[in-house]
Amino acid sequence: MAERPASRLAERACRVEPFHVMRLLGRARELEAAGRSIVHLEVGEPDFPTPEPILAAGRAALDAGLTHYTPAAGLPALRQAIAAHYAQRHGVEVEPARVLVTPGASGALQLVFSVLLEPGDRVILGDPSYPCYRQMLGLMGAEPVAVPLGPETGYRLTPERLEAAWMPGTRAVVVASPANPTGAVTSLDELRALQAICRARGAALIVDEIYRGLTYDVPDTTALALAGEDLYVIDSFSKYFGMTGWRVGWVVGPEDAVAVMDRLAQNLFIAANTPAQHAALAAFAPETTAVLEQRRAIFQQRRDRLLPALRALGFGLPGAPDGAFYLYARLPEWLEMDSMDFATRLLEEAGVALTPGQDFGTHACDRHVRLAYTRDFEVLDEGARRIGEFFADSGSTKKKPQV
Repeated sequence: MAERPASRLAERACRVEPFHVMRLLGRARELEAAGRSIVHLEVGEPDFPTPEPILAAGRAALDAGLTHYTPAAGLPALRQAIAAHYAQRHGVEVEPARVLVTPGASGALQLVFSVLLEPGDRVILGDPSYPCYRQMLGLMGAEPVAVPLGPETGYRLTPERLEAAWMPGTRAVVVASPANPTGAVTSLDELRALQAICRARGAALIVDEIYRGLTYDVPDTTALALAGEDLYVIDSFSKYFGMTGWRVGWVVGPEDAVAVMDRLAQNLFIAANTPAQHAALAAFAPETTAVLEQRRAIFQQRRDRLLPALRALGFGLPGAPDGAFYLYARLPEWLEMDSMDFATRLLEEAGVALTPGQDFGTHACDRHVRLAYTRDFEVLDEGARRIGEFFADSGSTKKKPQV
């Protein structure tokens, strides 16, 4: 048998796909450097700065020399603060021993997948959904099973679709609420029904709540209200709390699983960023919450500004998303290009950057794009104006919108 060449790369690693949006973002930066004006509606990151109380706590940690390793499971004080936050905001009691602090929600996903899955296991998730789910699963040798979701279910995974998609070897189901890219929010009753199916079949329910807090027309809830030893909830300080670059997240799970994840974290990460953990202690302060709630209201206003503008241009948006800060829009029926071509040409010709649906799965992805309403009204209005002009000037339309 021929030996494997020393320089050969692992096939599982090579199969990991890039973010198409990062290629477009790189090109957008090049165009900006050349003097072009670019409207950024592509990156899922709040435009607001980290709230001042969090910044002050981070500065104080640095000034005090708090830069050494913390325990792998996180600062005890932060684990306690996260547990207290669930009690105060949602009335849900969580033992701090069930909380493990991670390098962002991505670190939490890696730990949860690692503690639950063996190579060849299957994990059910929605399509469209956050692309890193399927990329992480593939890298670990697990098989993602995508369930097509559309406006007919509000882009939510229903019990009927979950049961129809179930396959031998399914070990977990992933649900994001609020969801990226659709903004769909799954209610506690709906999650309870999904959990019952998982429990009956011996699988875990993983709920990604990284956009928790950013809800608009529905209650702000947490899946931890369901309880159970088969439930894992992932969250982060990135989105609602405005700490994307600080890279601090967490997972809440059964104590025995958290103990194993603690050992995994020791080997994979050592620990989350120490000054960032101290800064995050201020994320739950009343003065911080007041700022964050004002920003949540602004996000809702931005949604309500961009949504009708896109509909007027011919995009398909059957309902207003209840959470996150995205619009997952179907391209106008008369537009004779797929979403990748549209995103590429729109950037080059009109200076508007958005995310093609191909980043989020395969179900109708070539007819959808994601727009992030993480910019001021003026920027959103300018983006809509440029898209309208692009449609009017494009030679690939069967009819042209009124602009």
